[in-house]
Amino acid sequence: MSDDQQSQSRRRLIKSLVFVPMGAAGAAALHQNLPTANAGTAVAAEGKADPYTPKFFNAKEWKFVIAAVDRLIPHDEHGPGAVELGVPEFLDRHMQTPYAAGAIWFMQGPFMEAAPEFGYQGKLALKDIIKVGINATDEHCVNAFSGKAFADLDNAMKDKVLKDLEGGKIKLKDISSKLFFADFLSEVRAGYFADPSHGGNKNMGAWKMIGYPGMRADYLEWVKIRDRPYPLGPVDLAGRRG
Repeated sequence: MSDDQQSQSRRRLIKSLVFVPMGAAGAAALHQNLPTANAGTAVAAEGKADPYTPKFFNAKEWKFVIAAVDRLIPHDEHGPGAVELGVPEFLDRHMQTPYAAGAIWFMQGPFMEAAPEFGYQGKLALKDIIKVGINATDEHCVNAFSGKAFADLDNAMKDKVLKDLEGGKIKLKDISSKLFFADFLSEVRAGYFADPSHGGNKNMGAWKMIGYPGMRADYLEWVKIRDRPYPLGPVDLAGRRG
């Protein structure tokens, strides 16, 4: 498959996923259809005029987040990448919420491996899954690639590491690589399509790409129209128009 075919395939898949639950199967399919990203995207995002300063992630973890997010949803000719839409900021902010801390989860034992239909049965809250997974992945990379952390690898090797995490081929310290990858990708996808008030989807870039109208009060007359794109730009929760 050519790079252009891969790129179009990814965009079609993103459009199909935005209105359905973000399960592990969808996350796996999304990564399998990734094209090659522009190598400078993460660097450009870090060097923007008003950079976001993370409060949850430390400097080492922040480098991983930017590098991994850049590979999972890269910029291409069809639309913006996750880094330029502020998804790393979304992740950092979301990790500081009660939800990520497990405040609304049942977090008592027994903790065990269970069939997927029973949901997550582990002892780590989401913020701990992400932090432990990031540091364990970096430790794996340092040991496997002559002292290089994940962010220091070339793009092809980053993609291989991500795919191996997704497939459970990498044994991480203290955490399942498949669990970490699924939760990390779910956060990336959420940040890419969330309302901009949460830090991601800057300027409603993802909504514009897929033609999502956002929080418009009424567009019932367009519900049954399938042969024409919706003609108006999106509106976010704050009432800003894209």
